[in-house]
Amino acid sequence: MAVAGLFLMLFLVFHLATNLLMLAGDGGKAFANAVRFLTENPAVKAMEYILFAGFLVHIALGVILQVHNYRSRPVRYHKRLQTETSQFSRYMIHTGVIILVFLVIHLLNFFFIRLGWVALPDHAESRHDFFSMAVVLFQNPWYSLIYIVSFVFLGFHLKHAFQSAFQSLGLNHTRYTPAIKVIGTIYALAISIGFSLIPLYFLFIY
Repeated sequence: MAVAGLFLMLFLVFHLATNLLMLAGDGGKAFANAVRFLTENPAVKAMEYILFAGFLVHIALGVILQVHNYRSRPVRYHKRLQTETSQFSRYMIHTGVIILVFLVIHLLNFFFIRLGWVALPDHAESRHDFFSMAVVLFQNPWYSLIYIVSFVFLGFHLKHAFQSAFQSLGLNHTRYTPAIKVIGTIYALAISIGFSLIPLYFLFIY
């Protein structure tokens, strides 16, 4: 669970860096070049299978662990215990479900179009014309709102997940755990804000 989670966190950094090229103000040329490199590179194509495997493993283990927790305590405590457990940890499965729903929507609107599983939109020149797809989608206020809200929930998910992953790997100590918490918070904010800038750009600037 921890290794798959850290792998997905690393993917988010590269995915954000690529997507931010859409804000370069060059009509999507830099972004298109990046997409062309990623879609034509055999190594990247191979990584896609590993990425999907990472998602499936992370989701499956999350569900299994949650079911295990429910079965371990089928009857809730009458009084909530006062523990040092993060508030975010209590809602990881809830934020995870929201993120999963958004992920399916996101794949339908982009990745599955590239694979040919979903019909090519009229406004796109090819199945790799993600910039045109993004322009139309993000200029829809409702889609942009769903996108931003989803990344807010992802931020909450990542804030706890970052620390939890290192703790699961045995890196839990009074000396460096506080630093991990700070780095995790900065990372969660950077991912949420970074991705949210994209719909805001197309809504108000482009």
